Amino acid sequence: MQLASHFAHRSRVLRSERPLSDDQIRAVAPSIFAEAKHQSRSQRYTYIPTAAVLGKLRQEGFQPFMVTQTRVREDERRDFTKHMIRLRHASQINGAEANEIILLNSHDGTSSYQMLAGMFRFVCKNGLVCGDTVADVRVPHKGDVAGQVIEGAYKVLECFDQAQASRDAMRDVTLDAEEAQVFARAALALKYDDPDKAPPVTEAQLLSPRRGADTDDDLWSVFNRTQENLVQGGLLGRTANGRRQRTRPVQGIDQNVRLNRALWLLADGMRRLKA
Repeated sequence: MQLASHFAHRSRVLRSERPLSDDQIRAVAPSIFAEAKHQSRSQRYTYIPTAAVLGKLRQEGFQPFMVTQTRVREDERRDFTKHMIRLRHASQINGAEANEIILLNSHDGTSSYQMLAGMFRFVCKNGLVCGDTVADVRVPHKGDVAGQVIEGAYKVLECFDQAQASRDAMRDVTLDAEEAQVFARAALALKYDDPDKAPPVTEAQLLSPRRGADTDDDLWSVFNRTQENLVQGGLLGRTANGRRQRTRPVQGIDQNVRLNRALWLLADGMRRLKA
């Protein structure tokens, strides 16, 4: 078991190779076990604790392998703030990658129940989030919330065949050096989108592999090198005034999911162009 570093500095993130227990989850993301909605919510807000939904998902064969929650400045919001759980179904685990359902929610009105499709690479402990082409299910806090979340989870599960087909197709696409550089340049613009400031790192740094398994020139390998270098940070770069510094991991749940989805869409778009 290890603490991951995909989110903001000092954010508590826990990922395990085995399903997480309630005690493990509560220690990192207490908002999942909120006993009531935040006082700012109206009577129309249907309060269904994420823990109750998690219990029903477990009954359906989904198990949590990663949890986190956002950092908040107000202590009174700590037990209600946005949180994320990544779950796997027993039927969706293999030796190299595991398909995951990403569940987002809060009890303070900052998020509805939202489910996305994702992939987890065991080789680098790096979660990929599939884009709009796969699945995005949102459930508002009203009506039969738990039932709708369970139904949504199965909808996401059904979409993994499409995600796997896209992944396999990316492996069949070869990028030359110029095409890989164009991909990395577009990826840099997704994270560093200020036109008046040059990115702190270069395309070549994004394309640099962190392990031998990612040295190939197929689109899937290029995508994974770029995604890991952007999301995990740690690259030595320069600020606008020339000061040397290392890039930081992507901060926050929303930023992480947004960037991951954009990168997936970029890679899938490249695949379609090369088809």
